[in-house]
Amino acid sequence: MYLTCVVLLGFALDWLLGDPARLPHPVCLIGWLITRGERILRRLFPKTPRGETIAGAVLWVLVCGVSFAVPFFALRWLKGIHFWLGCGAEILLCWLIFARKSLYDAGMDVYASLKRSTEEGRAAVAKYVGRDTAELDETGVICAAVETVAENTTDGVVAPLIFMLLGGAPLGMLYKAVNTLDSMVGYHNDRYEYFGKVSARMDDVFNFLPARLAAVCLIAGAGMLRLDNRNALRIFRRDRMGHKSPNAGQTESACAGALHIRLGGDASYFGKTVKKAAFGDADRQPNPGDILRAADLMTAASVLSLLLCAMVRLILCWPPFG
Repeated sequence: MYLTCVVLLGFALDWLLGDPARLPHPVCLIGWLITRGERILRRLFPKTPRGETIAGAVLWVLVCGVSFAVPFFALRWLKGIHFWLGCGAEILLCWLIFARKSLYDAGMDVYASLKRSTEEGRAAVAKYVGRDTAELDETGVICAAVETVAENTTDGVVAPLIFMLLGGAPLGMLYKAVNTLDSMVGYHNDRYEYFGKVSARMDDVFNFLPARLAAVCLIAGAGMLRLDNRNALRIFRRDRMGHKSPNAGQTESACAGALHIRLGGDASYFGKTVKKAAFGDADRQPNPGDILRAADLMTAASVLSLLLCAMVRLILCWPPFG
């Protein structure tokens, strides 16, 4: 019951307030640790495929271990002083780990910018995606924004929710470390092909179940919002394994089907075109309103996943099960 209440309150704070602008965010500290660790480990290990792979594995263990241990022992210490002090600190950490409102606001930012001009839309979406955006037309900006909202339904809401309900804020912070490592070093390029291999693979492992739950909740949410949930299910079943990542295609295919648009396809990264699978059918031309619909769909899926996971935890922890 304790963890369920803590996570629900953290979700509520994120819903109302989003990320606090003036407080240091834990992800920034994780990012700093990754950057410093990479510099040191690259000097210590040989610049060979095997050496870089081992260095990347050491970085993963180090960053994830610190990200879990620091909040675990800090919360234990605070609860030793007073239970409610530790409880309040854990609620605040859960708040910072969730990213539903930030993801929603990102969609609104791109939508508002695109309504003013395509150039402003490109500048806005560039803040949230890893691809090159300078040559994107209006349709490209829309699809990039929708894909980001769909994919990050897993990373920003559903996966943190699952891990926090399993192990509180410390396990949630470990997940954020896994996700941040992948976003910083998990690239298929000359610099990170070997160094980032472990980070990329472990992100796939940690997101395997959350991505599928997120997709199911997106399909159910489409029905709640009077979008085409039947087509969302059809496209999900047909296209979900087309992505190189075993997880990204799950939510993107469900969202593409719900909106009757095509997502994915080739994209440019660091000046190089990368071949990527497409999701959905081009039943119609995407329009800026699709960004709003994707943001609403992400919100509906977030609420559904919260209710489902909280209910499962309460059932499992209820006597005589717990």
